[in-house]
Amino acid sequence: MSLKTITVNRKAYHDYHIEESVEAGLVLTGTEIKSIRAGRVNLRDAYARSGNGELWLVGAHIAPHPGGNRYNHEPKRLRKLLLHRRQIAELSGAMMRRGLTIVPLKLYLKNGIAKVELGVARGKKVYDKREAMAQRDAQRDMERAFSQRTPKQKS
Repeated sequence: MSLKTITVNRKAYHDYHIEESVEAGLVLTGTEIKSIRAGRVNLRDAYARSGNGELWLVGAHIAPHPGGNRYNHEPKRLRKLLLHRRQIAELSGAMMRRGLTIVPLKLYLKNGIAKVELGVARGKKVYDKREAMAQRDAQRDMERAFSQRTPKQKS
């Protein structure tokens, strides 16, 4: 089984606490999969929305394929997510009852088929973001200090 990560939504990890993740397929056109394979995708402001017993990916930008001519796709169109009916009901219920959001975490190719990893997420407060940034800075400073230590020389 070969996995090739196309893009990771780093903003989602910054803005949300990810509670669980689910793998979903995507309904795509021919020019969209060509653009995905070329890595021309942005998931930054994307999220999933439910409607009529289906989940839809909203706001994901897949750039038009240069050789697509008049059959090219709309970059920010709604894309249907492929999940089992039980998974859709579970995710929709989490959105309605608990006020959670479903955000795409990463897009990858699994055996040549485009998949998206969805995260069931709760929004972070401003102080949570500051705390995470402070921890990251402290970790970076510790690693920097550790790497600058010189080994003892023998006399």
